[in-house]
Amino acid sequence: MSNQNLVIRLEPRSISACASPDKISFIKNALQHQLDVFEQSKDADIILDLAPTGTGKTKAGLAVLKHQPNNSAVYIAPTNALIEQQTEAAKQFVRDANLPHVVKSASAKDIKSWPDDKVGRRSGEKLYNVLRNPATVFDDVGANTPILLVTNPYIFYYATFFAYNNLDRGNIAAGFYTKFSTVIFDEFHLYDAKQLVGMLFYLAYSHIFRFFENGRKVVLLTATPEPACELALQNLKQAGVKIAIIDGESGNTNLLPSQTAVNLELRPKPDSKEEWLAELAAEVIQRFLEKPDENGAVILDSLDNINRLSDLLRQQGLSNYIGRITGPAPKQDRQRAMQCQIILATSTVDVGFNFERHPEPKRQNLDWLIFSARDRAAFWQRIGRVGRVLGKSETNIDSEAIAYLPANTWNEGLTSLDTIEGRTALKDLLETLPSLNKPFLKAYWRSEAFLEIARPLLELEEMLEGLAEEKLILELFNTLKSIFEGNRTWDDYRYRMKLLRGAETIAKKTPKEIKKDWKYIKGGQAFVRTFIKAKFPEDWDDLQAGRTTLDEYVDLFQKDEDVLAELKEFAEVFSTSYAPLFSFRSSLFESLSIRDPHGFIIDESEETKLDPFHLLRYYEFVQNGDYIEVTSRATETYQLSFRLRYTDNWQEFISTELNKLTAFKNCQIIRTAGGAIRPTPLIQALNKHLLPGVIICPRTNAAVIFQLNKQGIISYPITIVCNDMEKEYRFFTGLSGILTMAMKFKQLRLPDDEVFIAG
Repeated sequence: MSNQNLVIRLEPRSISACASPDKISFIKNALQHQLDVFEQSKDADIILDLAPTGTGKTKAGLAVLKHQPNNSAVYIAPTNALIEQQTEAAKQFVRDANLPHVVKSASAKDIKSWPDDKVGRRSGEKLYNVLRNPATVFDDVGANTPILLVTNPYIFYYATFFAYNNLDRGNIAAGFYTKFSTVIFDEFHLYDAKQLVGMLFYLAYSHIFRFFENGRKVVLLTATPEPACELALQNLKQAGVKIAIIDGESGNTNLLPSQTAVNLELRPKPDSKEEWLAELAAEVIQRFLEKPDENGAVILDSLDNINRLSDLLRQQGLSNYIGRITGPAPKQDRQRAMQCQIILATSTVDVGFNFERHPEPKRQNLDWLIFSARDRAAFWQRIGRVGRVLGKSETNIDSEAIAYLPANTWNEGLTSLDTIEGRTALKDLLETLPSLNKPFLKAYWRSEAFLEIARPLLELEEMLEGLAEEKLILELFNTLKSIFEGNRTWDDYRYRMKLLRGAETIAKKTPKEIKKDWKYIKGGQAFVRTFIKAKFPEDWDDLQAGRTTLDEYVDLFQKDEDVLAELKEFAEVFSTSYAPLFSFRSSLFESLSIRDPHGFIIDESEETKLDPFHLLRYYEFVQNGDYIEVTSRATETYQLSFRLRYTDNWQEFISTELNKLTAFKNCQIIRTAGGAIRPTPLIQALNKHLLPGVIICPRTNAAVIFQLNKQGIISYPITIVCNDMEKEYRFFTGLSGILTMAMKFKQLRLPDDEVFIAG
């Protein structure tokens, strides 16, 4: 069946005004869902507010603070830009509600800027002292004033997963686990798998360690809950957690218009990038010419597509009417873009972005919207951005939207849509389309990534050693196991995490320190045993049979520098292989400081940060001191691959390195265009001693590579240059390498050659 465009009218949306506003008089023009959250939170442990975007969920969550007005709280906003916005909103709410809290924003940049004259310069030390007593850091805070900390999932994860430095990690974790009576997760439907792991771990901990029994309230704010997360919450409910769900649109009285009718056209996303960009540009220009008084936006997933669309529109004379809101765009560029008639944006605006305009229009801020959507959550989040009219004087002017969906959705039954039945029919049908499933949530939980939860569990177990609460660790693990559908035991994960901790410590030490300390390092002896098993099988047999002991290796490491060096290298490979599991950076490399004087990436500012892979694929550039200067757009998109020099024969590579989670040295990034290798400029940040990942054969695993790619788990070509031949394989780098283990296509080996079998 042809992928014809489909047209459907989504009826206007309304939301109920508050029937008893006197109960929450501290919220002006309160809505019913805000009162419902306030009332339900008196008894429930976890409260989900599912009200549509732009209808005051932030105030609903903050209202819960009124039940425990003298206790501290934390608000987790998905991005640093939203931290700024919600910090100001929280300060205003605290004033309106006459609460005693001091509100402090806590991004990594904020924490570094906090005064260091009282408690020291370390970020971890400052954060701990603010949790303990804000007055020890801030002069404007009275003693023992409750704090409302506004932070992001990155800081929250690092705090609760013991990822700060050794001096601060225990104190900070204890503070985050015990300090807050109210915990608010904003826009959590946009969380990736790692962020959801951190959130669900905290919920399970709050249940098992009786914090819910002692009054802790967790508020989850989302317009589009993820099914995998709904199932996890259902498991918590079955375990005895009291969960209340607030549907902001279920009432049918005191209705206020919240969104105009939307005339929506559904189109399959074209295969040809150039054709699609030309089509998008034509649509924008037509709307601009035919309705010059209307405001609109284009939201696409690809930064390069937004930048190329910007180029096309500027070539048509629209430079003064367009502005970009993207990840690399600095704050001042975003503020300018918000006032432009045509806003070009990436998924950056999915997170609590309000498209505010000054002066405020009487009608909706966005009259039209063109967007792409890879999954269901993104679709509903983006369609909810157009036509918002809550509190507006003009509410009956229809909005227009064009949505580009994956072409597969037409083959999966999108053409059966009943275009007469409106929003409900569309929602029900989209739920049935596999192409719109959110990528790799279950792949993450069922892979070796499950090991991630073992770090905080082991730290907590050691903190509680000898105390009655120690037995709760196994109960917590089993709760998490049911949530994430794991299949191994706590003993398995505890041992693996001890190995990893031993490897991480040994990798950082000098050979001299290893000689002296390896027996006393946490996990050190376990890791040395693993080293012997992996590298010296005959010695391992003797160790297992009791013919030798671990003590005999004290002399070996003292006398044999080569074995000592091999132990350190093995520790480096082992720890680097797992490092992406405990990092929030999805890229292998840190973002680069760049200058963009010609406006290829940003509109007005000249300096920003950019992912190095994006830079390598789409631009020409030169090194200019500490910065990289973008000189032109690449005439054709570069393809990226890797080249690995393996200093042995091909058969040895096959037997020791293929189908194995490990870390590779002597690995280079290669740029090609038109099938020819192009010189890759030397970027110091890309010169890593070890690159983690998994290399597999593309011929025997073609179907699996295709499946993984559909799940958003990408791979790169890699040429292995051995002493006797060279051959091309596929390289799943970083976290993608760990996620390959969720697929049952083959038993993959772990860094110590143990076999991992997906659950």
